[in-house]
Amino acid sequence: MLKLGRLTDYATLVMTQLALAPEQMLNARDLADRSHVASPTVAKLLRQLSQAALVQAERGAHGGYRLARPAAQISIAAIVTAIEGPVALTECAGSHSHCAIEGSCGVRSSWRLINAAVQRALEAVSLQQMADSARPVAQRAAAVQPLAALAPVDSVHRLFPTHVSGS
Repeated sequence: MLKLGRLTDYATLVMTQLALAPEQMLNARDLADRSHVASPTVAKLLRQLSQAALVQAERGAHGGYRLARPAAQISIAAIVTAIEGPVALTECAGSHSHCAIEGSCGVRSSWRLINAAVQRALEAVSLQQMADSARPVAQRAAAVQPLAALAPVDSVHRLFPTHVSGS
């Protein structure tokens, strides 16, 4: 199975939370609460994301973290690279291959094409797009209505008479 590591997934969640609140400075605890990722993990990710110049840290009583540039200018590829390193699906797809059969391999060029396609796909999705897709979920959670506010059963019966019956 080919999959990104859990830390990369968590980094995307943390970055999405920063993108959802671009005007705010959020500390590691806030980001842990919002993303449901453990505080020590968030702190580790923030160090890596800061080293990759994806987030800015500000010290002090009102300090915290924010995106280093607008979410629309941050690709998912940048986040993946910050946590995982350069995308390389196989040893020979990377820029510094150390494969023993590289000289006689007939599929290296194909793997490089596939690797490039995956890289382009990750670059094509921005953090803003991730945040936009997450926004409806957050808005729905905040707008949950109590059961008493739902339509009474008789109005449901009028709308769907064949699906709701008394017999």
